[in-house]
Amino acid sequence: MNKENNGINKFQRYLSIWVALCMVIGILIGKYAPVVPQFLSQFEYANVSIPMAILIWIMIYPMMMKVDFESVKNVGKNPKGLFVTWIVNWLIKPFTMYLIAFLFFMIVFKTWITPELATQYLAGAVLLGAAPCTAMVFVWSSLTKGNPAYTVVQVATNDLIILVAFVPIVKFLLGVSNIEVPWMTLILSVVLFVVIPLVAGILTRIVVTKQKGKDYFENIFSRKFDNLTSVGLLLTLVLLFAFQGETILNNPLHILLIAIPLIIQTVLIFIIAYGTCKFLKLPYDIAAPAGMIGASNFFELSVAVAIALFGTSSPAALATTVGVLTEVPIMLMLVRFANKTKNNFK
Repeated sequence: MNKENNGINKFQRYLSIWVALCMVIGILIGKYAPVVPQFLSQFEYANVSIPMAILIWIMIYPMMMKVDFESVKNVGKNPKGLFVTWIVNWLIKPFTMYLIAFLFFMIVFKTWITPELATQYLAGAVLLGAAPCTAMVFVWSSLTKGNPAYTVVQVATNDLIILVAFVPIVKFLLGVSNIEVPWMTLILSVVLFVVIPLVAGILTRIVVTKQKGKDYFENIFSRKFDNLTSVGLLLTLVLLFAFQGETILNNPLHILLIAIPLIIQTVLIFIIAYGTCKFLKLPYDIAAPAGMIGASNFFELSVAVAIALFGTSSPAALATTVGVLTEVPIMLMLVRFANKTKNNFK
């Protein structure tokens, strides 16, 4: 693994602070310079915001480059940890997210949230639950001294499963919630925000590695895009909050209300995956990344799909953005917990 994966950099460590700053900047733009979001909202194709799509590509493409899909050939080595990852990510996580979000938005918080907003927040939570993490898993794995080679296999297979599992799971859970979404919009979102950057990342990795070698690619070439990813994320959040400004100002308490079920879901999924690995007597350096990949979310994809399905100013898009706000501090807490309990594993 490259040097970046040996720890968490300043941007990643303080991601929640940057998100909060972007929230403030975006809200101010939406309130005092509404012409900016109004102008950008004109550029759409098939309900997909073109400016947002460009920024999300800037975020996702460098991440896809870093995943070594050749590692999939090692999938047969110690498969128990992979089975835990796959089962938790795709057969448990989306459905526990739905149940927890439904409980809080539709029942516990019904005094403060209208049924229309509750439905939209539930949709945003579903999109988060159906998209387990990819790139940030490398950071969490390194902080818990996880097995780097095994983590690559977990991430690579997870990215491949997203291609076939994300759309039907989202369609099913939103259908249960009486939220009608067109198949074509969901499929187009996956093609735009997963398939295209995935293929571009694979081709880039193959070409550069053949010309310069794997060490050059991982330690020099891919690191050139780190700042680009950060800039893309921050600009995306500024635009998103600019579109969301009126909704947030009218419902400031809702940020906290959205965060509560998301935090509960994150901790629950970590406990399930991490505890299952302990029960199966898997080594710690496999158990820790298995817990992290399920607990964290591919929030870039979730935000992009929420925007494509419901619009940039939708409450669903706001819910996915709150997922960004809460993820880093909770994941760092889980990293500390894992490191303190590592001696419980053989």
